[in-house]
Amino acid sequence: MAVSDQIVRWRYRLVPDHLLGEILTKRWVDNAIPVLILIVVAAVFGWLIPDFFSAAGISSLMRQWGEFTLIALALMIVMVAGGIDLSVGSTFALGNIVALTLITVAGWPVPAVIGATLACGALVGLVNGVLVGYLRLRAFLTTLVTLIIVRAIVDMMLLKYSVAIAAGFVDSDLWYYFGEGDVLGVPFSVATALVLALVAHLVLSRSRVGWHVLAVGGSRRSAHNVGIPVRRVICLTYVVSGTLAALSGVLFASRLGGAGADTGVGLEIAALTAAVLGGNSLGGGRGSAAKAIIGAIIVMIMVNGLVRIGVTRGGSSLLLGMVLLAAVAIDVRWLKNRHKFLSKVYVSPTYSELPEAPATSGSSPYALNDRLRPVEAIGLGQIDGPEDVILDEDDHIYVGNRTGDIVRFFAPDYTRQEVFVHVGGRPLGMAFAKDGALLVCIGGMGLYSIGRDRSIRKLTDETNRSWLSVIDDSRLRLADDLDIAPDGRVFFSEATVRYEMHEWPVDCLESRGNGRIICYDPNTGTTRTVIKNLLFPNGICMMHDGQSFLFAETWACRVSRYWFDGPKKGTVEVVIGDLPGYPDNINRASDGTYWLALVGVRTPSLDLALKMPGFRRRMARRIAPDEWLYPNINTGCVVRFDETGRIIETLWDFGGENHPMITSMREHKGHLYIGGILNNRVGRLKLDGMDPTWSGIDSYWRRT
Repeated sequence: MAVSDQIVRWRYRLVPDHLLGEILTKRWVDNAIPVLILIVVAAVFGWLIPDFFSAAGISSLMRQWGEFTLIALALMIVMVAGGIDLSVGSTFALGNIVALTLITVAGWPVPAVIGATLACGALVGLVNGVLVGYLRLRAFLTTLVTLIIVRAIVDMMLLKYSVAIAAGFVDSDLWYYFGEGDVLGVPFSVATALVLALVAHLVLSRSRVGWHVLAVGGSRRSAHNVGIPVRRVICLTYVVSGTLAALSGVLFASRLGGAGADTGVGLEIAALTAAVLGGNSLGGGRGSAAKAIIGAIIVMIMVNGLVRIGVTRGGSSLLLGMVLLAAVAIDVRWLKNRHKFLSKVYVSPTYSELPEAPATSGSSPYALNDRLRPVEAIGLGQIDGPEDVILDEDDHIYVGNRTGDIVRFFAPDYTRQEVFVHVGGRPLGMAFAKDGALLVCIGGMGLYSIGRDRSIRKLTDETNRSWLSVIDDSRLRLADDLDIAPDGRVFFSEATVRYEMHEWPVDCLESRGNGRIICYDPNTGTTRTVIKNLLFPNGICMMHDGQSFLFAETWACRVSRYWFDGPKKGTVEVVIGDLPGYPDNINRASDGTYWLALVGVRTPSLDLALKMPGFRRRMARRIAPDEWLYPNINTGCVVRFDETGRIIETLWDFGGENHPMITSMREHKGHLYIGGILNNRVGRLKLDGMDPTWSGIDSYWRRT
């Protein structure tokens, strides 16, 4: 290897380029920037004001934060549903004046005061909800008008009751506890805000109501089309918003015991800044209570810090407005360009060097021929994409279909067919268990078992997660092929942990080693990963020793052997390391050898590009995906080899006229049955010199 190639290889091995794309796909990334802003803001004001985070300062700040957080939560709930509520500041002031009037002037008991005040806030929210949700008025203008009307009501109540409120005295420990008490050392307002934030989180993430709110915020038309009561959901969010704002006003009234004309003025701007700065989207469909909490902390630190360093109220409002403008700009740009940016950074090719491709001419064991030309077609035009093919003890053929069906062709002439079972996902590799159940790898779903009575049972759809992996590799994305050990353990390949079923060619562009082999043990019901970092592992076939299996790595163009039992347990040995094409499924032959499908042949251009990760990265960023350099998968081949890797025979469809793309083959009673994920038929080829009574089921389970 040249020095330059070695440098490139180590650069891409040591620098994990794919981590950036993986991190940006995580939902918690939306919280990362707000948390970073919080750290910066806290550090700046902690440095400017030496005693800013003293015990007394934090205690005073926390009580204000609890009340303010309720306002941020109120606005967050409306924003998640795709709306906005500019009346929260006025509703807060209304809650404050109503609570003080009822408890000092009217002399109502504390529970009645709280209930009536919350009802007033809910009424304001209901008015907003009816106007915006049911009458479909613009949320911005509607809540702006509500702000003005409610503020006018507050001013009228101040003119009438402010003197009486100032002269009154509340003789209730419970009332003062709301504003000055604590729960296990935590101010009551903070405890209330945290409890309600937890409730909001659980509702949004764990309940049907929460899912409806998120769906409405994501797309109201789509939510309506699936039967969600969009108008009622929108109305409900405004009612909750008004109630939370009024509750915050009650806590404020209990703490200060006074009302003024400036109470709640500008609070909606501060709350909106907190909600957006925390990462809640103005476009709806994206938000959480945690984001509202983070944003509320940032804004409270900024406001109190500016006051303590002597910035006037106008200057503080100016800074908040600038912060809000920046947050809105970031939110809009990020929401608009997130997927575009991800498409440029997610695909992260690495250095991959294949051994020199063997010749396919002359005396080479891979020499081209037309031995697949006599293949007869079964079910021509009646199936779509039979990736794998298998036969039962009655000689019936089973194949997967692109539409999510497993189709059965009846022996002996295979002219009659039926949908054996509908599995929903994309059926890939199949194998018969000892009890006659058909085990199937289903792309995007996992490993399933289909009983003789056609009952469908999920065996597993997840495995153990890697402790140090940024990728959530516990979920199975692309379970591909499988085989069953003598003790019943199922070993199956997952081709890639980064890409879904329809994106599998992109994994070749990366050639990073995103695949693995997994073991499902039916005796314990456990699933675990046994081999990682494989280049698109595909076919799996148990060897006759009962202690090892063969597996193919498609993008590495090699076949290896893994011992899962015996003296060499846990070791991997390369059996064929320089195939001329891309290996797929592997199955047993009647003479003790093995059949291997080559899904396509290697090309010098792609082999060269695999050693140029920079070139592939630029290609992924600058060229449309349908113009990327992909493997050649339109020339099919079947290879037979022994356990040492010696090639015994090769069967080509030269020119790709009969079976241009082969992903699997299965020997059964003197014939070879051929499948292909891009074909519309099952091929059958009569084999000369092979046992006409042999079947795979007999080979595995020794039936007589």
